[in-house]
Amino acid sequence: MNVKDSLIAEFEREAQTTRKHLERLPDDKLNWRPHEKSFTAVGLVSHLVEMIGWADSILNLDELDIDPATYKPYEAASVAELLKTFDDNVAATRKALESVADAALDQPWRFKSAGQLFLERPRGEIFRDIVLSHVTHHRGQFSVYLRLLDVPVPPSYGPTADEQD
Repeated sequence: MNVKDSLIAEFEREAQTTRKHLERLPDDKLNWRPHEKSFTAVGLVSHLVEMIGWADSILNLDELDIDPATYKPYEAASVAELLKTFDDNVAATRKALESVADAALDQPWRFKSAGQLFLERPRGEIFRDIVLSHVTHHRGQFSVYLRLLDVPVPPSYGPTADEQD
């Protein structure tokens, strides 16, 4: 299996698992947070969904430059909107992954903040770090939110105390 096909397979698995988690967020708990320093529930999952949307820039552009002075993070107004944006971002990511050449995954990609270089690494590594690992990290955080809200936590890599399948 080539690198691109491996990334597609991993992305598909993680996207399915992530959607199961997002579906569990109660509409009446969007602004709940476990601690004053923590994201709200909707802020956390919106960030996760937005990062999946960055895949198109990672796979098709040489850099992404975000200006903190003008950048407005995505924040869903409802679970229905969140799931639609998630599904749209997953579809766009799938399309970008299918069209990228393996050789392009080895090319450098840059993330900048207001023109200042923050990091530069091969595109495939950045995709794995931001769209796979970073999203998985935030999904793990969100699973704790679900537990604290007494919402059954779906399985990620094996059964949970709530679901033994």
